[in-house]
Amino acid sequence: MKFGTVTIVGRPNSGKSTLLNALVGSKISIVSDKPQTTRHRLLGIRNDERGQIAFVDTPGVHKPAYAMNRRMLRSVNDSLRGVDLILHVVDGTISFGAGEQFTLELVKHAAVPTILVINKIDRMAKPRLLPIIDRYSKAYEFVEIVPVSSLSAENLGLLVELVFKHLPEAMPGYDPELVTDRTERFLAAELVREKVFERTREELPYATAVVIRQFDESERTTRNLVRIEADIIVEKKSQAGIIVGAGGINLRDIGTTARREIESLLGCRVYLGLNVRTVEKWRNDDVVLDQLELG
Repeated sequence: MKFGTVTIVGRPNSGKSTLLNALVGSKISIVSDKPQTTRHRLLGIRNDERGQIAFVDTPGVHKPAYAMNRRMLRSVNDSLRGVDLILHVVDGTISFGAGEQFTLELVKHAAVPTILVINKIDRMAKPRLLPIIDRYSKAYEFVEIVPVSSLSAENLGLLVELVFKHLPEAMPGYDPELVTDRTERFLAAELVREKVFERTREELPYATAVVIRQFDESERTTRNLVRIEADIIVEKKSQAGIIVGAGGINLRDIGTTARREIESLLGCRVYLGLNVRTVEKWRNDDVVLDQLELG
């Protein structure tokens, strides 16, 4: 049996969250085409006959403009310490730039065995792979280089095989029934935030957050019902108006789609009450950031 902790690191929109969900076989990280969707360190656990892998998804590496982003980058750095292996995920469809170089320097500094994962190969011509492999091979001594598609699952089996190859022999570190260490409360908030991302444009998603005010399970056994009250936090009143929409249509749609996914997650009926609250400059507010568990 093998067991180890594997940190997934990469630039925003490199496909880390989709990769984590595919590797674990369950949706534990929300997904969006907008950068900086992942704000927290997320643990996803994979079990099979070879052993157990504890994957750690991290926020995308980016220049921190707010206290929130500085906390996110600190979370990335913390997640690179004391682990058995790193998966450095790069988007094969974009050109190498300063952001990719900065991420590579973080990986080098960690001095942990690293697999380069070239993602999104379903969206690129195969001849483009060779220059990418050549550039990264010359920049750092990766233990493996694996082109994959998180979306189509191409080469994911090979990636898992190579991860196990580089992990130490050990007994599982987590209950085999566990998929993540995050609570249902946390996952419910993330699903609401995902639906906000899906229905808003440009910079608005980055100025929003979700706080669960109430997670009432008192009727879960008797009525198969969980009652959830959540605040969608924005920075300006004009943003609140966009979230709510004309006649409340946007907020209603966010609530409906989020409720369905939360019901699937919890395996029971859900009452979901959503409120939009304006908190100016919350991304620099330590009290709010603590509420959001951005550590």
